[in-house]
Amino acid sequence: MTGPRYPDLIESLPATVPFVGPEVQERQRGAPFRARLGANESCFGPSPFAVAAMQDEAAEIWKYADPTFFDLRAALAAHLNCTPANIVLGEGIDGLLGYIVRLLVAPGDAVVTSDGAYPTFNYHVSGFGGTLHKVPYRDDHEDLPTLLDKARETGAKLVYLSNPDNPMGTWLSGARIEAALDAIPEGTVLALDEAYAEFAPAEAIPGIAIDDPRVIRFRTFSKGYGMAGARIGYAYGADETIRAFDKIRNHFGMNRFAVAGALAALHDQTWLSEVIAQVNEAKARIAAIAADNGLNALPSATNFVTVDCGRDGDFARKVLTGLIERGVFVRMPFVAPQDRCIRISTGFPADLDVLAECLPEALRAAS
Repeated sequence: MTGPRYPDLIESLPATVPFVGPEVQERQRGAPFRARLGANESCFGPSPFAVAAMQDEAAEIWKYADPTFFDLRAALAAHLNCTPANIVLGEGIDGLLGYIVRLLVAPGDAVVTSDGAYPTFNYHVSGFGGTLHKVPYRDDHEDLPTLLDKARETGAKLVYLSNPDNPMGTWLSGARIEAALDAIPEGTVLALDEAYAEFAPAEAIPGIAIDDPRVIRFRTFSKGYGMAGARIGYAYGADETIRAFDKIRNHFGMNRFAVAGALAALHDQTWLSEVIAQVNEAKARIAAIAADNGLNALPSATNFVTVDCGRDGDFARKVLTGLIERGVFVRMPFVAPQDRCIRISTGFPADLDVLAECLPEALRAAS
């Protein structure tokens, strides 16, 4: 009796996921976390109107969602000053990154990213047989000119850039990104991940023509809109590129709850403004806690703060382990020299009280 016959590519891949979820760690430690500050979720939650819209949709859940997502795309088009033909919906940015890789990358094709950037993108590239080429960060920022140089050197189909950046929280000015567009090699597409755009200063957002085929931009309802569990994101760009997603996307992959909630959330910009204000207060508190413990917080254009632990990655990992042992869920960059840091998501004042209590203990244990 035989089992499945996996292709050689699938046989060669590790059976892992890019992240270890807090629920897994809670089961391992046999207790819930006291403060959940690691996944860059928004503990402030979605707009009450979004919650109500999803509740109202419950009786209709026997229906598939409209596979064209007509109403939400129309609302997003008005929000972004483009047309619905410029927008595609997907299962969070993670799902959409999988789609863009599937759309553009054949086995052996070159893809360029930063060493230590968002690992889920790499997961998709490996899964479709692409060849990853990585360049280092420069001064805790993604190095766009070097990324494009590497794309030219390798003939890359796709270049990944997050702005603002995860895991460092830093950002490039929109003007720098605009100026770099003419350096994009012929036949290369820049995948611009703007998951944290709602938290960024206005000058971080580039003014790129919607019909520019060299760029496709990705945004989400997971962060600012507080709907990480709904798994709903969108990409926008030239209509010809967007139309090509219909060749490979899961047309019934979005659920009615998520679509209804996202539409209501988009219409409640007042709630989004209030969340951004709470995030800014929490970031200031995290920076103050870091300073009280002799640590340096990097400037952040996201809903998290990356804290430099002042030594090497081994020390930072000990600090992270100490926090987890004390019931504080945080994460850290994976690659040196950024792994000298830990990354702390914003939270309620009570969550940050727990951080203030536990961080000095974790630092003492790590020393």
